[in-house]
Amino acid sequence: EAVEFLKEFNITVLGKHPGVLTIAEESTAWPMVSRPTYVGGLGFSLKWNMGWMHDTLDYFHHEPVHRRYHHHELTFGMLYAFTENFVLPLSHDEVVHGKGSLLQKMPGDRWQQLANLRALYAWMWAHPGKKLLFQGAEMAQDREWAHDRSLDWHLLDHPSHEGVDKLLKSLNYLYKERPVLWEQDFEWTGFSWIDANDTDQNVLSFLRFPADRETGNPLACIANLSPVPREGYRIGVPSGGWWREVLNTDATDFWGSGVVNGGAMAGGYGWHGHHQSLSLTLPPLGVVWLEPEA
Repeated sequence: EAVEFLKEFNITVLGKHPGVLTIAEESTAWPMVSRPTYVGGLGFSLKWNMGWMHDTLDYFHHEPVHRRYHHHELTFGMLYAFTENFVLPLSHDEVVHGKGSLLQKMPGDRWQQLANLRALYAWMWAHPGKKLLFQGAEMAQDREWAHDRSLDWHLLDHPSHEGVDKLLKSLNYLYKERPVLWEQDFEWTGFSWIDANDTDQNVLSFLRFPADRETGNPLACIANLSPVPREGYRIGVPSGGWWREVLNTDATDFWGSGVVNGGAMAGGYGWHGHHQSLSLTLPPLGVVWLEPEA
């Protein structure tokens, strides 16, 4: 009866109020939560991806020297990423009851903690799935959240925390301006790994594709989750010409160390199964987004 009620609920709400979303926080392996009722699903619009949340936070919790042994925690989720209409949740559940803030979960000294957090956000925003971030995380709050006190707004007076806030603003601006980051969140055709297997260097890279590949541009996301820069790092890309760096979490505006590229020219020879390739300097504990010039 409970299952039938949920189906009827979603049919009624979504039928009478187009544009409304119903979202399930569901932590078991119940199938087809966000699939239509007429194919046997529960009919929810979206479902929280609890597996992605647990695996991703577990990976980032490890010191970089150990991350090569946990590389699969960032790649495994793509095996089921399109089985539901997923939300990537970093919710209040992760920052209460002694679990510590997201910043506290990051290893290393304060600079490395902030760099890891910025990398996590840029990785999350480029990853397929809708985004959920709980209050306080946008300013890298030190303390875990508590319902009986204010957020630590004073942290924004420090350039390091202000840098995280600026990064979130930039991520949201780019997300709004580039449909490639969201229009195919639930379709395999919108995603492709460039290299998911560089475990020794803690580097992962993938492409997001627009719905119309004739008129839209792809976006490349490259994450270097080790604390050392990678000079001359080559990745394969699907087209030649100039690829512009549209985001770098190590930019000084975000309180990074300033290891940026500006862009790179694709050409020379193929790599990673593509006909063209780029040579980049990857920032330490940083994520880079690039797109081809129109």
